[in-house]
Amino acid sequence: MADIKARGQLTVGTEAAYEPYEFVENGIVVGYGRDILVHMATKLGVKLVQLNLRFQGLLPGLMSHKFDFVATSVGITEERAKRFAFSRPVGIVHSMFVVNSSNKTIAKPEDTAGKIVGTQMGSQAQPMVQEFERQLKAKSGKGFAEFKLLQAYPDVSVALSNGTLDVGVLPSNVLSVQMRRQPGAFKTIGEVGEPRLLAWVANPQDAEIRSFINQTLEEMRASGKLAELQRKWFGDTLNLPISGYLPKGAL
Repeated sequence: MADIKARGQLTVGTEAAYEPYEFVENGIVVGYGRDILVHMATKLGVKLVQLNLRFQGLLPGLMSHKFDFVATSVGITEERAKRFAFSRPVGIVHSMFVVNSSNKTIAKPEDTAGKIVGTQMGSQAQPMVQEFERQLKAKSGKGFAEFKLLQAYPDVSVALSNGTLDVGVLPSNVLSVQMRRQPGAFKTIGEVGEPRLLAWVANPQDAEIRSFINQTLEEMRASGKLAELQRKWFGDTLNLPISGYLPKGAL
């Protein structure tokens, strides 16, 4: 932290491709994470430099001290937590069942039996939806009419709008963006699988930096500033744990 203050600059690595957490608009990085970073830099009285890099280079760059910490939405996993110093969660992603708001026949996840359901190919949601269908068949004897895998989440939204899908499965952050852009178009009918916690990452050698991130997030939570930013970007507050969020064996 002394080095950051001495150089007058907080340098962070980000992949700005996860709206509304961090994304590029009009050539600059914006989003929920960016607003938190601005608050942190202001608190330190330093300039903020946010490097927009491919995700594959973020954690290696962190370990070689190319930036002070990773400020992008990194999922907390047991494997990663043994190698990197995760902050307390800054976000959470739920995989949501979504239908057109005009749909009156599908009101809960069990109503997906006999329906055309879809999500993004290779997404974290895909295996959770497949497991849900397996359980649905075991309970009712009937699964989906068809399970479609599309190339990207925007394709899922389009397929819902044009009726190619009866039910889509979207991450809550993607859904919040869609609902902001198309008010009243979609509604949720439930959640599938376990939510995924997102956090920032410090180099394990930089305990002071992780402590600074966590302390600032707690200050923002206590003051209501964090909730204010969540409502701004997600339309609601996020239910984030303040303890017990790291897996066993985490740094």
